[in-house]
Amino acid sequence: MICDLHCHTKLSDGSLGIEDVIAQAKRTGIDWLSITDHDTMASFSRANVIGQREGVKILPGVELSAWDKERSRKVHILCYAPAKPDRLEGLCLKSCEIRKEVSREMITRVMEKFPITLESILKHTTSSKSIFKQHIMRALIDYGYALEFYGDLDRQLFNPKTGSCYIEREYPEVHFVIDLIHTARGAAVMAHPAQYDNIELLEELAKTGRIDGVEVGHYSADEDYRNDLRAIAKKYELIETGGSDFHGLYNSVPTHLGSETTTKENLERIIKLTSKKG
Repeated sequence: MICDLHCHTKLSDGSLGIEDVIAQAKRTGIDWLSITDHDTMASFSRANVIGQREGVKILPGVELSAWDKERSRKVHILCYAPAKPDRLEGLCLKSCEIRKEVSREMITRVMEKFPITLESILKHTTSSKSIFKQHIMRALIDYGYALEFYGDLDRQLFNPKTGSCYIEREYPEVHFVIDLIHTARGAAVMAHPAQYDNIELLEELAKTGRIDGVEVGHYSADEDYRNDLRAIAKKYELIETGGSDFHGLYNSVPTHLGSETTTKENLERIIKLTSKKG
């Protein structure tokens, strides 16, 4: 059984629509797929219908933006199979508004440096619930200021430490986000701890029994880091997941659907956990 529990569509910062992503999952031989767009659950009903048509089982998912106040850094929490998704709608709307506000400020800075229009950026966001850095870079590529999304210009403009147009804002506090996931009767899994250096937070959350699982299989984690995550997961009996984090054209590294996967046993643990919450 092949289970990819992390991918994105045009509803957030992916370049392909739901239909294309699920059709590609079918061609890749994926049995279970979770579309985990950032801070939106708009894929839930449509993905289920298309999944039934294509013969791909869909695990409802969303990647929620959060903030580790103690360490002043981002953390992303994957929520799977919430029985009461309406309880997460307010959180999703708030985070999308934060991201839109940040993006508009970054766009203003970019437009001071390059003669591009707001419309040239927004035309790439028509299906998305927010505005992402990738949409800004795509407009710059359209007009010849760059040839790639993650090259020199991206680093010059959007490097989190040195980028001239980069802006950061705090998202909802991570403990609040996890508690809300559990109120919605979903499973809370920390996404790609290596990406934002969240391993210390992971152990802290695991010790107190707040987090249900951790994404071990992700391109951002080398084998040593994965071994550290597996050790924490084993110590605290966390669910271990894996997913491609597929974004299509907007991938930061070459990655395809099914390039990272979740085992059948861990998928069943998610399903059992969320069923028990009901």
